[in-house]
Amino acid sequence: MYGERGKIGLIVPSANTVMEPEFSKMAPAGIATFATRMFLKEVKVETLAKMAEEVDRAVRELSTAQVDVLVFGCTSGSLLKGPEWDKEIVSRMKKASRIPSITTSGAVIKALEAIGARRIAVATPYLDELNIRVKQFLEQHGFEVTETKGLGLSKGIEIGNQYPETAYDLAKCVYRPGTDTVFISCTDFRTIEIIEKLERELCVDVITSNQASFWYALKRMKYSEPVKGYGKLLSAVK
Repeated sequence: MYGERGKIGLIVPSANTVMEPEFSKMAPAGIATFATRMFLKEVKVETLAKMAEEVDRAVRELSTAQVDVLVFGCTSGSLLKGPEWDKEIVSRMKKASRIPSITTSGAVIKALEAIGARRIAVATPYLDELNIRVKQFLEQHGFEVTETKGLGLSKGIEIGNQYPETAYDLAKCVYRPGTDTVFISCTDFRTIEIIEKLERELCVDVITSNQASFWYALKRMKYSEPVKGYGKLLSAVK
């Protein structure tokens, strides 16, 4: 049986081509991911809000696979209207399924708290209208944002087509002395190959949307063994 040690139910934007492969790469033996999608072509405020209307349908579909945890796999879509929006999405997911539920933005906050982050540099592929909201979301949770920079992309498929080196270069660009953590946002932005390289070179912790989502999904399933190769966060799963 696939997923004998844990089954993750993943809800992703329809154009997202990165989160499922990255979850599969990070997965220890016995952990499996099963996904469904919400329609999204462009990553903008209005389209993300519309996409969230499909949450209940997606949850009902995944619940038939008897998954152990549900993940709303979209960073900007789960922080779009601030912390209360994240909580509302989680509440809807739980109500529709009675399965433990998380969002990517909520997982990122848990990850940042777990590593003791305080001063964060943010790299994204987004338009400025979303970069502003990411910054505000982090500040509303008590973090200081030292720098924010995006690529100005809105087409989902274009974001997913970026190479990991693009995220690497952008992360190095936003880093400033005194920063203790670099956060690379977006579940459709390839990052897992470059996390440990950045941590070594910048001497900071690196949190990415997919890494944090996977880490928190494992914790909610009470999987406690370290996962090597994807940064300090996952190497210390407990």
